[in-house]
Amino acid sequence: MDRLPKIILHNDVTGHLASKLETHLPGADYRECNSYEGLPELVASYRPDIVYTVRFNGAAGYPRDTLFGPAGPKWIANGGVGTDHFGMWDANRVTVTNTAGVAADMMAEYVLGSFLHFTLDVPGLQADKAACKWNLRQMISLKGKTLLIVGLGSIGRAIAVRAKAFGMEVLGTRARPEPMEHVDEVHPAGNLQGLVPRADFIAVCTPLTSQTRGLIDRTVLSSVKRGAILADVSRGGVIVQADLMEALDSSGLAAAALDVFETEPLPDDSALWRQPNVLISPHCSSVYEGWEAASFGMFLANLDRWINGVPLENIVDPMRGY
Repeated sequence: MDRLPKIILHNDVTGHLASKLETHLPGADYRECNSYEGLPELVASYRPDIVYTVRFNGAAGYPRDTLFGPAGPKWIANGGVGTDHFGMWDANRVTVTNTAGVAADMMAEYVLGSFLHFTLDVPGLQADKAACKWNLRQMISLKGKTLLIVGLGSIGRAIAVRAKAFGMEVLGTRARPEPMEHVDEVHPAGNLQGLVPRADFIAVCTPLTSQTRGLIDRTVLSSVKRGAILADVSRGGVIVQADLMEALDSSGLAAAALDVFETEPLPDDSALWRQPNVLISPHCSSVYEGWEAASFGMFLANLDRWINGVPLENIVDPMRGY
C-alpha cells in the first residue's frame, strides 16, 4: 500500500488496543468506537479500510449492515471466532477473518470441567456440605466412557486431546471427514443420528450456520443414551432449547452444561434457570486472562500481512461460516 490503512477499533473498551496498535505500527491511522450505536456515523465519515470488531453486547443491535454497507471496510477482523452475527456477505467485496484457535484450549477445559462437575456430583457435595451431612457418594469415572464431539474444528480437537488423557473413546463429526489424531472415529456430519446412542458424553462445538441451526433437535435428543451428559459451547441456535428441556425432563439426558443460548442474556423467566441438572454460564467459556491480548495479537500479525500484500490468515468462508 502507498499509505497506512485506516483502521477502526470497535469494542466496549479500546484504549489498551490503541496503545498496542501504536506500538506495533507507529503513525497508525485509526479511530476508536465503544458502542454499537456510534459505529454507523464513524464508518460513514471515516471510510475505514479495516475494522477490528468484537460482538461485546450480544447480537441484538449489532451494526452488521454498517460493516457490510457501501462505506464499510475491505477487511473485517472479527475479534472472536463465531461469525453468525454477520449473516451472509459477498466475499469478493469484503474479507472477513476470525480468531479461530485463540480460545480452543480454554473452551476444552470448560467442557471437560463441566463433565467432571456432574460425574463427581459437585452439586450434591455442595448440598451435603451446606447441610453438614457426611453422605457417602459414588463417583463416575470418565475412563472408558465414549465422548461424541459434534464439530472437529480447533475447539473439538482440543477437547479430543484432553478426553484421551482421561482414557475416553472419542468419536467426532466433521463436514469433511478425515483421520485425526486423538479421535478414534471421524464421521460425516450426516451420521450424527446414528452416533448419539453410543455416546456417554456429547460436546457440541460446531459453528452456527444454515446447515447447523437446529441440528440438535427432538429427533436427535430422543436417541441419546439414558444417563448421557451434554456440554454446549457452540452458538445459541445449534441446539433447540425447548427440545433440550424436554430431553432433560424425560430423564433421558442426565445433565447439560450450557454456555450459549438462543437468546442472550438468558431471560429471567427461562425455565433453564430452575432446571437442577443444568449448569449455566454466560457465554464465557472462551474468556480467560489474556484471551483479548491473544486475539488482538492475531489481528496485528494479519495487519502486517495486509500491509505487505501477503494473504491473510483465518479467512472465513461465508458459505461455510468458518
